[in-house]
Amino acid sequence: MKDKIVENFFYWTKMIVLASVIVFLIRGFVFIPMKVDGNSMAKTLKQDDQLVYEKFSEIKRFDVIIFKQNDGATYIKRVIGMPGERIQYIDDELFVNEKIVDEEFLGQAKIKRSSNQYTTNFDTLDLLEKPTISEDAYFVLGDNRRLSKDSRSFGEVKKSEVIGKAVMVYYPIKHFKLIK
Repeated sequence: MKDKIVENFFYWTKMIVLASVIVFLIRGFVFIPMKVDGNSMAKTLKQDDQLVYEKFSEIKRFDVIIFKQNDGATYIKRVIGMPGERIQYIDDELFVNEKIVDEEFLGQAKIKRSSNQYTTNFDTLDLLEKPTISEDAYFVLGDNRRLSKDSRSFGEVKKSEVIGKAVMVYYPIKHFKLIK
């Protein structure tokens, strides 16, 4: 009887240690938690939302990425322009290489209110002083375009500066969602 208790104890101890190691590896290398600081991504992400991001999948247009700038600041923004593309906003319309691209994720936020634009007019030719985004970089904007410090002010985001891609908001529970 005593041998069975000792055997069960060692079995459950091994299982707890194994589970702890797996959780540590997943949390540290696959899905990493992060707290949102700021309102530049509102309505998608709100101040103090807790999210997880991952480091292994390919970045595509409209993905929400986390990156660190040279000044040490960490940002969360949406990829609008990919390497080699020219980005323009004209009268609240996104043009990629002179073709209109719909931004479904903006929803009602984009609806014009009188003469106010949601996204001011710009062209990467003027902002970056070259026609297209570098081959090793992205052009990013916050979803809350009027209150966002983004590529319009600090330029391109180098691929080497990208920490990961936001996957889901998990806290507070009422904000739970997969990030699109």
